[in-house]
Amino acid sequence: MTDAEQAAGSGLLVVGDVVTDVVALHGSPLAHGTDTPARIRSVPGGAGANVACWAVRSGCPEVALLARAGAESADWHRDALERAGVRALLAVDEEVATATVISLVDATAERTFLTDSGAVLRLATEDFAPSMLDGMGRLHLSGYLLFAATSRATARLALRTARERGVPVSVDPASAGFLAQLGAKRFLQFAEGAELLLPNADEARLLTGLPEPAEAAAELSRAFPRVVVTLGERGAVVAAGGVVTGRVRARPVRDPVDSTGAGDAFTGGFLAALLAGADDRAAAAEGCRAGAEAVATVGGRPPLP
Repeated sequence: MTDAEQAAGSGLLVVGDVVTDVVALHGSPLAHGTDTPARIRSVPGGAGANVACWAVRSGCPEVALLARAGAESADWHRDALERAGVRALLAVDEEVATATVISLVDATAERTFLTDSGAVLRLATEDFAPSMLDGMGRLHLSGYLLFAATSRATARLALRTARERGVPVSVDPASAGFLAQLGAKRFLQFAEGAELLLPNADEARLLTGLPEPAEAAAELSRAFPRVVVTLGERGAVVAAGGVVTGRVRARPVRDPVDSTGAGDAFTGGFLAALLAGADDRAAAAEGCRAGAEAVATVGGRPPLP
């Protein structure tokens, strides 16, 4: 743990998103133009909200989430977050519905998303208050916010405010698809100032143009003090100062069900461990533990107690 982290506090503020996830688990390939049998559930999700819930699950004593939800489901999302132990700082949008993601999960537990960003990208600068950082040891930003002007301004404001207070900031690039549309150069510009970047392997490749995730992690760590690239069932690689500093194996999962939220679980476990004083490799091991737990459950969040 850095001196800044010790001085700032032990809490985690996540500025990100809440999403209504419609998860469809189908054991056979999709049959175009007709029916495919599936098990379907609607569950609360969103990368930022998932990270917050997994951080609580991983032992973080105080976690708050700032996000924007539509009026039609804000109470449902607030209740789910608070039941998970997250302090919900939800801005309610009266004009646009909560974001919705249809998650198609195949027999291998791999998922494909159809995304309606809804209220997520309308998170406004007036929704953020510097006092939200009181007692926080870290700020985590969901990269989804960087893909549109309004939410990007809010994310950048939160990042600047945290840096002024000496609170370290992490960023998750969030979506290889949206990242490709925005462009790597612009994303890296918008994330400038973060001390920790948490891409998956596909995102790391897009951000650097390098095919090997370890090389990409090392390259990214020239721009960000710390970088952790998640590799799914191959674990994670840690880099700092332009070199790879550690590799961590994934936890085996006997019966994978749904990979939705596995990366968010890794991030939540990783950040909770950092705030508890772990070094990067130990924190990555905790992230892999949480990720393995996530793959064994439906949806992107830990089961409620």
